[in-house]
Amino acid sequence: MDFISPVIEIVSRLLDPITQRIRYAVKLRVNIDSVKNAMNELIRVRDDVKTKVDIAERQLLVGKSHVKRWLESVAAIEREVNGMEEAYQQMRRCLGNCRPNCWSGYKLSKRAAEKLTDVTELKRTGDSFDVVAEKPPLDVVEEQPSTSALGMDLMLEKVRGCLMEDSVGVVGIYGMGGVGKTTLLKKINNETAHGFNVVIWVVVSKEVNVAKIKKEIGERLGLIREEIRSNDEIRASDIHKSLSKMKFLLLLDDIWQRLDLEMIGIPHPSSQNKSKVVFTTRFEDVCGYMDADKKIKVECLARKEAWDLFREKVGEEAMNSHREILGLAELVAEECCGLPLALITIGRAMASKKTPEEWKYAITALRRAPSEISGMEDEVLFRLKFSYDSLRGDIIKSCFLYCSLFPEDYDISKEDLIDYWIGEGFLDEWDDDLDSARNKGHDLIGTLKAACLLESGYNEKTEVKMHDVIRDLALWISSECGKKKNKFLVKAGVGLREAPAIERWTEANRISLMENEIKEITETPNCPDLLTLMLQNNWSLSKMTSEFFQFMPHLRVLDLRCSDIEEIPAGIGNLVELRYLNLSYTQIKKLPEEIGCLTKLKHLDLNECYNLERIPRGVISRLSRLKVLKLLKDEYSSREVTEESGWFYLTEMEGLKWLSHLEITIETVHDLKSYLDSHKLPKLTQALTIGICEGLTTSTLLSSSFRAMRSIRRLQIVDCKEMEEMMIGWDVEKEDDHSVSSLESLMLCGLDNLNIIRAGGCIQNLCHINITLCPKLKSVTWILQLQNLEEIWIQGCEGVEEVIGTSDVRIPVREACLRFLKSLCLFNLPKLTSICNHALAFPSLEKLAVYKCPKLKKLPIGLQSANNPLKEIEGEQEWWDGLEWEEDGIKSNLFPLFKQIIR
Repeated sequence: MDFISPVIEIVSRLLDPITQRIRYAVKLRVNIDSVKNAMNELIRVRDDVKTKVDIAERQLLVGKSHVKRWLESVAAIEREVNGMEEAYQQMRRCLGNCRPNCWSGYKLSKRAAEKLTDVTELKRTGDSFDVVAEKPPLDVVEEQPSTSALGMDLMLEKVRGCLMEDSVGVVGIYGMGGVGKTTLLKKINNETAHGFNVVIWVVVSKEVNVAKIKKEIGERLGLIREEIRSNDEIRASDIHKSLSKMKFLLLLDDIWQRLDLEMIGIPHPSSQNKSKVVFTTRFEDVCGYMDADKKIKVECLARKEAWDLFREKVGEEAMNSHREILGLAELVAEECCGLPLALITIGRAMASKKTPEEWKYAITALRRAPSEISGMEDEVLFRLKFSYDSLRGDIIKSCFLYCSLFPEDYDISKEDLIDYWIGEGFLDEWDDDLDSARNKGHDLIGTLKAACLLESGYNEKTEVKMHDVIRDLALWISSECGKKKNKFLVKAGVGLREAPAIERWTEANRISLMENEIKEITETPNCPDLLTLMLQNNWSLSKMTSEFFQFMPHLRVLDLRCSDIEEIPAGIGNLVELRYLNLSYTQIKKLPEEIGCLTKLKHLDLNECYNLERIPRGVISRLSRLKVLKLLKDEYSSREVTEESGWFYLTEMEGLKWLSHLEITIETVHDLKSYLDSHKLPKLTQALTIGICEGLTTSTLLSSSFRAMRSIRRLQIVDCKEMEEMMIGWDVEKEDDHSVSSLESLMLCGLDNLNIIRAGGCIQNLCHINITLCPKLKSVTWILQLQNLEEIWIQGCEGVEEVIGTSDVRIPVREACLRFLKSLCLFNLPKLTSICNHALAFPSLEKLAVYKCPKLKKLPIGLQSANNPLKEIEGEQEWWDGLEWEEDGIKSNLFPLFKQIIR
């Protein structure tokens, strides 16, 4: 029996495959149903996973790679299971037709059993997925479309330099509309990825939407969830948590007001996190509100860069279409004054213009009506108007529009501008206090400058100017945005020889014909709404009709200065609303009595009316609201001056209740005594000229002379031949030390016998000194006590041997002396041998002028001071060649600054 067991084992091994195959064949339906049911469970899991992945992708997340591979495997096995189901159904149909195929059934059943294992494993894997997606890796930079950045290399370098400074966290880029701030910021975005984990670009715009800003930053950082997307909210803490883990560069374009970065969730940039925030704005003060560590102003393009940009936009085809066009195109480009927005817009408009006539018309249109150029309204003026619209209140908007009354590229005196504004009534809220009104005027100028709607003039301290395109904007707005309303008639500085036709005056409420060559006005205009009339600096204007002022019932500001007018039309008495009248530098010989009818007049300027001999009695006293009265003369005729020939009446001025600013010239000792005895007038005096005054002695000037002059800014002593000694100030221990603390200017002229000048301690704010025709004066070393001097003029003083020498041992020469001095002018001083006996730093000196000073062989300028802001040295060539230098190299350093005086 022992041999049976091996036989059975052998037979069993031979039968097992057959048995297995029979088992598979028998369980075909069971295996198919099992794998199909398992597949249905897998599909349920697969659908859940896909739903999670879809939600994550809408949240800008990226599915994990192993989940993607799993989904691909599920899709493949689903196809296989569906194929097996289809094969099984086909087999059943065959069996129904009595055509069984056991071999096919065996194979199909075996495949189903094997796939059941795979399906089960895939389901188990799918059930284990907790996280199906993750944040995508951030692109450091998302590039922004950008236009040409010609001429911005220097600005780019400045910003890049700030990004490299650890101490600079927030950078403000400001400038007028259309100057290229956004272009610059896009350039930074596209080129400044090095060293940052992420660069984020956000456009803020005028109407700030914090939720929108947070959403854009959240999307950029991959923080947006479905529930957040639905209600446009994202927590600042989420942004803060994400940005705190990285070094970021946040670029905010077009900010119009303070944006609270903390409220958005932006971590404060610091030297520790080395992150940066850079923003653009039209307003300099926004840089302060945003706590900018550095402010960078984007200026208009220089001439070459402007031409390159304009030529690029016009294209060479148009440029080369006619031989005249190149020269005409340069004139068109100059009219844009370097403003990129205007250069681009007008350049594109001219790209199709291929005849000289079209280009000539463009030049005329730009000078007279820029809005007629294609694209100027929509692309330039409307965009710039946003800056105007952002000005808060009608007053500052009116002040801005007023600046367009001046010629193109004109340096506007701040003082004049504010006086006009006061006359117009823009500052009536401060009407009771002239100083407060003027301070408010300066504040408005500062606001307009901060908005880049005004810019500094040649003299930054005293002047402003308006960019030509901004001026075009103001004139366009004043015409009600191109609707041809002639509210402003402005033909300033355009070379007119005749006044515009009177019909054009009718609708205007402001007219400016200043800086022209108009000789006469022979018609009578009807101007029912006219408020301002500017005719100043028409030097040849000598004639106006007697009825010229007949129909200007609302005129408030009238400026006739610097004209040849000898007689003011009597009809001026009809200007019952007039508040500002300027007749300075005219040829008038007397004021018409009708001036007394101007009872609302606040400002009367008669400075330098050299031919004015008298003012009719009673005229001044009738001007009851007068606040500013100017009656200075710097030049004198040879006429005899007597006590009866005084051309103003001090007693009438005494009665002016509101007078607060006085500038007067006194020509007799009698008038001087009356003036100095007044309890009111010296306190109001801003400028005083003492001229001729025969019999004036030292004692007259001292003691109580200037005791009450607390506001005086300018003092002139002219042709007082009996003056032997001049003392400025007095013993401050005995007198009120505030008496002349505001003195800013001193002029001494024609003092034939003057040989001593002493400065007391009361005039430390004196800024300007002019000493002229004092032949016996030898030294002005006393000026070393005046620490705030900005300008020194000494001329025609034959006895002066030194300026700030040390002959007076009581006055030490310190290095700090004259640290604010900007200009030193020495003319016709034949005995002058020394300015100072050793070199001074002169940290502020910009100009040195020397003429007819043959004995002056040395300058107190060393190598150190030669490197300071000195801009020019004027003198005769012979004098320059004969100078002696203490240190080698000084002359070669200063030579480029030398300009020869030829007279």
